[in-house]
Amino acid sequence: MSDRDPLSDFVTNALIERPTVTTIELVEEARLSSPLSDVSDLSERIDRLVARARGLGALAPFFDDSDITEVMVNGPGPVWIDRAGVVEKSEVSVGANDIALLVERILEPLGLRVDRVSPFVDARLPDGSRVNIVVPPLAIDGPVVTIRRFATKSVGLDRFGPPEVRELLRRLVVGRATMLVVGGTGAGKTTLLNALAVNIGSTERVITVEETAELRLPGDHVVRLESRPANREGVGEVTIRQLTRNALRMRPDRLVIGEVRGGEALDLLLALNTGHEGSLATCHANDPLAGLRRVETLALFGGVDLPLSAIREQLLAAVDVVVFVGKRANERLVLSVAEVDREQMQVLELWPHTESEPRRPTVREALRSC
Repeated sequence: MSDRDPLSDFVTNALIERPTVTTIELVEEARLSSPLSDVSDLSERIDRLVARARGLGALAPFFDDSDITEVMVNGPGPVWIDRAGVVEKSEVSVGANDIALLVERILEPLGLRVDRVSPFVDARLPDGSRVNIVVPPLAIDGPVVTIRRFATKSVGLDRFGPPEVRELLRRLVVGRATMLVVGGTGAGKTTLLNALAVNIGSTERVITVEETAELRLPGDHVVRLESRPANREGVGEVTIRQLTRNALRMRPDRLVIGEVRGGEALDLLLALNTGHEGSLATCHANDPLAGLRRVETLALFGGVDLPLSAIREQLLAAVDVVVFVGKRANERLVLSVAEVDREQMQVLELWPHTESEPRRPTVREALRSC
């Protein structure tokens, strides 16, 4: 006795023969062949089948929820999600075949591959979501797919703190202060960068450079550049550093670097010291001073035999303000705005977060409390 699903066969064959057929058309055709079927149930089943055949399969419903910012597949089993800043286990489970199909659909249109020879890859979905895939033997329990989604709606500065910090940040952007936004993973650095850019003059030419296009700047004269990984033959890579250098030849009024994470830090510092005031960039760091030190360290990877003192001099002259953003009670808030001391490697707080927070214990205090 066959256990094949007639509706599944119908949808599969229809999609093969007519790739552009719509879900509404499929529902109408299915109703003609089965007039006693419940319309809502039939529509729901066909939606699932089409999503499985065309899109992200079982993950498709997560992309209809704007509160979900991360989708995590940790091998066969339940799918984890980050909803409004809280990581939770969803009711959706996927099998090995589902994951294999998902990976194929993501990578095939991009000309990328992932296998035992190249066991991890970064990619981007058509909606701009960033995807990282790791497969065995590196991923011991099965293929791991991590999808970072980006908000389709812009978030204003009012979401990041009280009026006084919003006004301070607005004045800094309008006054063409060069700003470095720092914070941990998922802290809201890119979201804050978008909110800050609203205050850039509409006539200014802004060039953005990103590894994955996340920024949605509102200006009329914005040029967006995105890096490109190597293809399956290992050629064609275009790095952030190459784009940063090229952006300087495109007559920018301001540069916006999505994230500084390599040798492009040196090129950025040199650019900021040659007439590109008011530029913006982000990097991972746990506080403002750590952000400066990280950029300094990354600049050493620039491949130019400069002493640390020369790089530090360029850094202190280039960056005016460091903004530290982080999560507090599932909200993304500006926790500190600090001015860079031009004379030495330190920062002077312009605005501390107003809410009282417990002092972070030292390592010795933490160990004593165990």
